[in-house]
Amino acid sequence: MPLDATLPAPSGVTRQVGFVLLPGFSLLAQACALEPLHVANRLAGARLYTTVTYGLDERAVKSAAELSLSPQGAVGDDVGELDLLFVCAAPSQAGSVPPGLLAWLTRLAGRGIGLGGIAGGTEVLARAGVLDGYRATLPWQSAESFARNHAAVRVTHQLFEIDRDRLTCGGGTAAMDMMMTLIGQHHGQRLAERVSEHFVCERIRMGDEPQHVPLRSRLGHAPQSLIDAVALMESNIEEPLTTHELAEHLGISRRQLERLFKKYLQAVPSRYYLDLRLQQARKLLRETDQAVGDIALQTGFSSGAHFSTAYRNHFGMTPREERLG
Repeated sequence: MPLDATLPAPSGVTRQVGFVLLPGFSLLAQACALEPLHVANRLAGARLYTTVTYGLDERAVKSAAELSLSPQGAVGDDVGELDLLFVCAAPSQAGSVPPGLLAWLTRLAGRGIGLGGIAGGTEVLARAGVLDGYRATLPWQSAESFARNHAAVRVTHQLFEIDRDRLTCGGGTAAMDMMMTLIGQHHGQRLAERVSEHFVCERIRMGDEPQHVPLRSRLGHAPQSLIDAVALMESNIEEPLTTHELAEHLGISRRQLERLFKKYLQAVPSRYYLDLRLQQARKLLRETDQAVGDIALQTGFSSGAHFSTAYRNHFGMTPREERLG
């Protein structure tokens, strides 16, 4: 559901967006969220957004890079006609969130103000109980412990999530993709694209794209043979290996390999491999202007028809529909 269905603003009305800065916040992530709004104003020739920063008090807030920003307000202040408030925090805020901030966020949620979490800000929102029943994402390093501690939140590993009046992202440059998507929802895709072009971004990444998680972290404590199998798959996308060939490369039986995939990845090797190839195909469709037939060959499909059928079965749309979208 698009955010603007929850946070309507008639044409010509300025949206007010706030940012809570907590000690140790990322300057990069905060700038990636803030700057697109100001650039959108300049490119549109209108005041589409106003922004305000808050600290825990009125003192300057030191970032992770030990540079400080002076907030314009403090947690607990009257926010007036604020439409949306983002919490910018270090990747892990466990045990270090002041009760006053949590209570303030709860009150703002009760007023219908949209809330967002950037990097560790997602954990802060969850601690306040305002993410229960929502999809949310955060830096992949914290996702496993977060899921254990906040079972009522539907945790994903996507770049960002916009679920009704809650916005969350994995931090870093994902914050920029999230904000440009938001600008597109509010004021049209062309303005969002112009903002992207201003920042010399090749494209606006979509929220359904996964964060890139290192292989060892993705597979946790899985045996080395499984990690090697996935690495082989990832390096042989154009000419896929059969399950038998994979097992031979690893020096184990096909049955052993299948058991490993079932135990640790809840999939058979062929299905997992197909998913890798289709994810690569989706990336190429979104990021390049290569012909669909060429992409099919590059991702190991012998014919365009086979590729189209597999893509539709997996993503619910054909490769050409992906391009049009």
